[in-house]
Amino acid sequence: MAEVTLTIDGKQVTVPVGTTVLEAARQAGIFIPTLCHDPDLTPWGGCRLCVVEIEGMRNLPASCVTTATSGMVVHTASPAVVEARKTIIELLLANHPMDCLTCGKNGDCRLQDYAYMYGVRQAGFAGERHSYPIEDDNPFIVRDLNKCILCGKCVRACAEIQGKNVVDFAYRGFNTRVTPAMDSTLAGSDCVFCGNCVAVCPVGALQEKGLRSSARTWEVKKVRTTCPYCGTGCTFDLNVKDGRVVGVTSCDGEVNGRALCVKGRFGYGFIHHPDRLTRPLIKRNGIFEEATWEEAIGLVAERLGAIKKEYGSGALGVLSSARCTNEENYLMSKFARAVLGTNNIDHCARL
Repeated sequence: MAEVTLTIDGKQVTVPVGTTVLEAARQAGIFIPTLCHDPDLTPWGGCRLCVVEIEGMRNLPASCVTTATSGMVVHTASPAVVEARKTIIELLLANHPMDCLTCGKNGDCRLQDYAYMYGVRQAGFAGERHSYPIEDDNPFIVRDLNKCILCGKCVRACAEIQGKNVVDFAYRGFNTRVTPAMDSTLAGSDCVFCGNCVAVCPVGALQEKGLRSSARTWEVKKVRTTCPYCGTGCTFDLNVKDGRVVGVTSCDGEVNGRALCVKGRFGYGFIHHPDRLTRPLIKRNGIFEEATWEEAIGLVAERLGAIKKEYGSGALGVLSSARCTNEENYLMSKFARAVLGTNNIDHCARL
């Protein structure tokens, strides 16, 4: 494969032809801030925060959409670059709520991180500010367009990852905003609430309703696990607070990347649901009563054995569960065929 060699902050870097300056810098361990860039989405170059200084160029190009060329000399933190990034952050804050103390994204907000990094304490410009109503008319996602920085990540995630194209940019200039068709809410659109837009949002414009109302970002412990629903085997992080699962967030899974479906991201309510059975129940005199596991297993074994003896194995059937692991479902299949001697085994998802 053809390669090019360029110099970034005095360090020579060799990368394949077609690599962007941003990718080359990251390969060399050199940090460049971004808001609209995402490695899983097409480059857009909209936020301009990743600008760099390239010798021989008159302006400061966005590194995420600038292709690296042989002999290129790049400066990622020159005085001009730092000043430009500060100005961009000040412009973003000029129309951004300064409610970090109560924002659910506090501690996990890229705009907050970069304002701290570049010492921007407040907006440097005064002017008109938006006052959009907060959209929370669905069970899963809270949308606050006042905090939207128009990075376009949610638009690209919906189109490129989920393939739905539910949201896009509407209106122009200062009034530009991301919205479903006909300026409806997510609940009134074809949104499937996969939440992949939430996973890529760098600020507090899109947040998980259940998670952000239950815990702050620094209060949760993330436990990586595999989704218990279908057989795809998606990986995600359970967000645990005080021993209880309060939400699910994306991680970089081997199978799914950060993409999840609505069940994987928001279908965790069964874990602590008050109707969930936590002890075996045996019906005595028409009433379910709690029993020990030994009692329950003994009764089941006795009744299955009696039915098999009187009516044959064909009288027995087994239903497995989507919320068990593949290994547990395999054992259930083995139990049905090898122990009970029946092929009558099915899956609850077909009911």
